[in-house]
Amino acid sequence: MNDLRRRIHGVITGAAVGDALGGATEGYTPEQIQERHGGRVTGIVPPWAAEEWATARPIAPYHKGDGHITDDTLMTRALIDTYAARPRHLDAYAVAEEFVPRLINEPTWIPELEREAILLQRIFLAEKWIVARLHYGHVDPREAGVGNIVNCGAAMYMAPVGVVNAGDPRGAYAEAIDLAAPHQSSYGREAAGVFAAAVAASLAPGADAAGVVEACLDVAHDGTRSAIEAVVKAAGSVPADDPDVLATALRAAVEPYDTVGADYRQPAADARRPSRTKSIEELPVAIGFVVAHDGDFSAAVLGAVNYGRDSDSIATMAGAVCGGLGGADVVPADWLTTVETNSRMDVRASADRLADVAERVLAADRERLLARAGQIDGLLGTA
Repeated sequence: MNDLRRRIHGVITGAAVGDALGGATEGYTPEQIQERHGGRVTGIVPPWAAEEWATARPIAPYHKGDGHITDDTLMTRALIDTYAARPRHLDAYAVAEEFVPRLINEPTWIPELEREAILLQRIFLAEKWIVARLHYGHVDPREAGVGNIVNCGAAMYMAPVGVVNAGDPRGAYAEAIDLAAPHQSSYGREAAGVFAAAVAASLAPGADAAGVVEACLDVAHDGTRSAIEAVVKAAGSVPADDPDVLATALRAAVEPYDTVGADYRQPAADARRPSRTKSIEELPVAIGFVVAHDGDFSAAVLGAVNYGRDSDSIATMAGAVCGGLGGADVVPADWLTTVETNSRMDVRASADRLADVAERVLAADRERLLARAGQIDGLLGTA
């Protein structure tokens, strides 16, 4: 396995493992998490409601925990399959023509439901929007995301966009902004672009956590940029070896930009509305954990898991970036094996499939850029 493939494996397996670990603590506070688990979570844990997981929260009857991946990984895999079917750069129309049919036509094992179903029956309300708008509403894919709640729904599965644009954060940002158009608007769409840029930066030769931040700030706008700046500053101002202090500092830094509010289960009245001054919470906090732990996979992911709130998406993003920086070997093998076994999903096969696409797209990009360089020489008379 060459270095690029090894690091692509790190992105995809790292995201899936982060997702599975974070799912068990999603929606709770750090204090509740420590009380429930007798201290900080240090690995794969059972569901919060034990045997009552199917009825504890009727709006979300999901078996989170026990190494089960969530909709973050299911959507990521659907996007990988879309790239495999169309091994080139994608746009909003590919979402309508290739991605949405996968959500409504292809039964698959859903770990959190413990049965086979179509993805539409697992994805949450903000993601069902894509199907309603594109398949039933026939809305222009480039505009369909307008009106949806603004959250991390599009950002959480954009890692594959960063992979096919490896080493090109600006290209990843532009492609993700286009791909996210059917799903999100405002700072939700912006976060999708910036997360893809972060993954692309993590795959560049010699990449490090500081370079990822630099790439994010190079493309980010408005509240998303401000939130990342604030969280990165906070991450550097407190000791990373005191996880409770770090989590408190990251939350305080992102709070002015987060519309959800202090009680994650009871969003504020103006939560998740479009704004140029706000940001989703998940991406800046994920970047904060990556920076605080200098790209250390386990430390960053467990920081996200114990942070609570939308911990599965935060850990997904942190895991993807750290996996890109360090490669497949930084993802603990026992965690990955348990996640694959208990989720009945071959995550490594998905990584291989995406790596095949990335190599093909990068080769085509090289030929296109060489041809373009020759064309520019002709235009400038320097040939």
